Amino acid sequence: MKRIVSGKKRMLLLSVIVLTIIQSCKVTKPYVPPAGAVNADLYRKAISSDTSNIADIPWQKLFSDTILLSLVQQGISNNPDLTIAITRIKTAAANVRQSSLALLPSVNANAGAAFQRVPATQFGTPEAYQVYANSSWEADVWGKLSSAKKAALASLLQSEAYKRAVQTQLVADIATSYYSLLAYDAQLKITQQTVENRKQEVETIKALKEANVVTGAAVVQSAANRYSVEITIPDLKQNIRETENNLSILLGKNPDTIVRSNLSMQTIDTTLAAGVPLQLLANRPDVQEAEHQLRNSFELVNVARAYFYPSFSITAAAGFSGTALSKLLLPASFFANIAGGVLQPVLDKGINKQRLAIAQARQEEDLTAFKKTILVAGQEVSNALYSYQASIDKQNLRSQQIANLEKSVEYTKLLLQYSSATNYTDVLTSEQSLLAAQLGSINDRLQQLTAVVNLYRSLGGGWK
Repeated sequence: MKRIVSGKKRMLLLSVIVLTIIQSCKVTKPYVPPAGAVNADLYRKAISSDTSNIADIPWQKLFSDTILLSLVQQGISNNPDLTIAITRIKTAAANVRQSSLALLPSVNANAGAAFQRVPATQFGTPEAYQVYANSSWEADVWGKLSSAKKAALASLLQSEAYKRAVQTQLVADIATSYYSLLAYDAQLKITQQTVENRKQEVETIKALKEANVVTGAAVVQSAANRYSVEITIPDLKQNIRETENNLSILLGKNPDTIVRSNLSMQTIDTTLAAGVPLQLLANRPDVQEAEHQLRNSFELVNVARAYFYPSFSITAAAGFSGTALSKLLLPASFFANIAGGVLQPVLDKGINKQRLAIAQARQEEDLTAFKKTILVAGQEVSNALYSYQASIDKQNLRSQQIANLEKSVEYTKLLLQYSSATNYTDVLTSEQSLLAAQLGSINDRLQQLTAVVNLYRSLGGGWK
């Protein structure tokens, strides 16, 4: 009869274990990346089946200017934001190690002594000594601890992606600031040369006034024309100084003069291949960062679910206990015990339900943020592609505009000297239009270079 009862107990225990294992499979769920977040039309009709991608080119090979390459390397080595990102990685790595240790038993060493005063008529021992170690371990039946570890790992991967995103943006910011600086230099050079030309023109108009070819109005107009150009020089110099200061901060140094080349030397010899939108998941760090954040919140939902189920723990202790310190370590003083326990939440005031509701809401928020990040990435790629093409179109038209305006200035000056068919107002108009076109051509070139950098960044280039 005892054997039958014992057999029933074993069967019952086995059934409980099997049911526990089956149930544990339903508590936590495996992470599955969101489907359909990236579609083929993400770049707004700029569809290509070619998987070649400018983002795969290392930044050392993208730029041809050796000074710019040196500045980028200096920024990667010293930029404060990048240093902060690296520190975040260290913190996240420590959290992963901490969550891994939660799966292991904890062991504590203890030593103690107790003394008490007892009446003479009462039997007792006035002193006791103990030296022992205890250990406890929680069985991760429902996957709570392993899910917490996965969440910490997702945070680590997120911090690494954040660091790559900072570097990608840093490379783009340094290159863009550098090109802007060269553009201001070019505009300042043209403006200063124009001022010198206008000074000579003022003297020419004065001579024509003395020859009764023009009136005094033309003389004062020519002087005003000169000053209208010269007055823009302080603003250009201010822009140069502020851009140098901004670039210095990106490089992690005090604001100072930036050694640089010139705009005409800048070439980017590469095909602007955007690849296919799906490559954003592998190349663009902020997309990766958003997905790792989603993975983190997903695993925290698993952790919240596990709180609804009982926790299984095993505790053990072993050591020596005695009434005399000299006999404490004798074999007869040795003791050991082991015990198992189950803790089932019954009345938790709805805390577990609210914990799960909060985790699920955060997961939904992170899913929306992930999808938005992809949409913004597609927008930036589309904008960069169109901006580059627009700059090329404008440069072709701008060269024709400048050629015709140069002839216009030349012809109106000749007419002013040798014919009464024109006046100085025509000369003034043509000169102002020519200067605006020349400055515009520099902006066109800057737009082209900036578009390449923006495309490179928007596709996830700069961290490889």
